Amino acid sequence: MTPVPRTARHRADPDAAVPPDAAVPPCADCIADCIADCIADSAGGLTFDVTETGEPGAALLVLRRREGHEEVSLPLTPTGDGRLRAALPSGVALPEGRWDAYAQVAGGEPRRLAPGVNDLRSLVARVPSGSLGHVAVRIPYATRHGNLSVRSWLRAPHAEAVELYRGERGLGVRGRVYGVPLAPDAYAEVRHRDATGPPIRAEVAVEQAEFGFTVAYGALRPGVWDLWLRPAGEDGPRVRIARLLDAIADKRPFLIHPRVPVKTLYGPVEAGPYYTRDNDLSVTVTAAG
Repeated sequence: MTPVPRTARHRADPDAAVPPDAAVPPCADCIADCIADCIADSAGGLTFDVTETGEPGAALLVLRRREGHEEVSLPLTPTGDGRLRAALPSGVALPEGRWDAYAQVAGGEPRRLAPGVNDLRSLVARVPSGSLGHVAVRIPYATRHGNLSVRSWLRAPHAEAVELYRGERGLGVRGRVYGVPLAPDAYAEVRHRDATGPPIRAEVAVEQAEFGFTVAYGALRPGVWDLWLRPAGEDGPRVRIARLLDAIADKRPFLIHPRVPVKTLYGPVEAGPYYTRDNDLSVTVTAAG
């Protein structure tokens, strides 16, 4: 049966005002009864193994997109060991966002699933081919209330931040682009979050699908600056630079980069990179002292 979509920080993190799981209520009886183990594959698919509900009738695993009214229903089939299994293949589109996981039996009310064991080893060294023109990422995770959710990204094209290099006066970024070729006139844009003033342009070194550039802190006024890639130059797409190809759904608590003091045109500041709640790469600049 084919899955059927249907419509129904650290101290200067500017994305922390709206916690991603703030709207998810706890579900004590579901946590006790419905536990799902997840296995990720290198193509971007997920397999869910759910404890038997003990109720008669066909069972579904239901994913509900928190930011909208979309659902994806996956059939749960017996595995013979007292468990039910559902597969979310990489070819089934899962729009970008946070998807809460439920078990539903015979048309009854969906019950929230709790996370079991997540096997995400295949995501750690994942290097997509980019031949489909997009990158699809699905990472299961436990919410703050102990429920199971899936963070999904669907980027076309995508600019992956592979390594960051901290310097005394700036930030070095090395990455790889997927879904679009890198032109010789590719460049990066450093754009202030409040969209006032033109972006700052950074020249990009190009080597096949890999790119590298440096963000000079001295030219940045206080605020948050988002990093974008223009892989085809001025006439091509603007692509948000992010780090998605690993097993960490929310990088803010784990990938914390120290700031450096810098003298700028706007006075002394502290500057450094951080990942937003969507794992996009930005730079924060605050007045020193």
